Amino acid sequence: MLIKGTEDLRVQKTMAAIDRAFSELLVEKDYEKIAVKELCERAHINKKTFYAYYADLDELLAEKLEALSVGYLARIAGLRAPEDLAAINREFFRFALEQGKLYEKIVCSGAYQNMGCAMLSGLVRETWQDSPGFQALGPLRQNLLLAFLAVTGGELYRQWVRDGKKLPLEEVIALSGELLCKGVNGFMKTAGKAASLSA
Repeated sequence: MLIKGTEDLRVQKTMAAIDRAFSELLVEKDYEKIAVKELCERAHINKKTFYAYYADLDELLAEKLEALSVGYLARIAGLRAPEDLAAINREFFRFALEQGKLYEKIVCSGAYQNMGCAMLSGLVRETWQDSPGFQALGPLRQNLLLAFLAVTGGELYRQWVRDGKKLPLEEVIALSGELLCKGVNGFMKTAGKAASLSA
């Protein structure tokens, strides 16, 4: 249950406690090893209270991932793909860093790989869906571009984390932006020509 700020103060405190406890547990252990009982103990609530708001942990996890996605998309609102790809990449790295260990684990940990990849793929699709250049490519070329962006962008971030974030943030943003922009610009040029020839 996402808090809108209009709920009773007790509900807001309960939801904040659930969110905090769940975030801590996600960082500490793999999702499959988290039990509702453990979450409730950490949040200082009973199981009945948890089930008043959530059917299960999967629903809570889906809400958590959605909140992260919405937060990132709000941050890049107004940026256009492919024109602002370097800025979109910059905001991705900055947003990820600001989210701390939780985001890092969701995107980088093998245990969360499917969740992280699905989240990144959804973010890329959402970012590009209104681009006229993207729409002109047709579905098969769109799929290739989206796969490249989700896999490559995510893997650049994961590699930076695996390397202990030793490269300064602004340098990794510049380098990854260069790789992504050159790859995408070349693809758009070649795929755009192929799409116009086959139309």
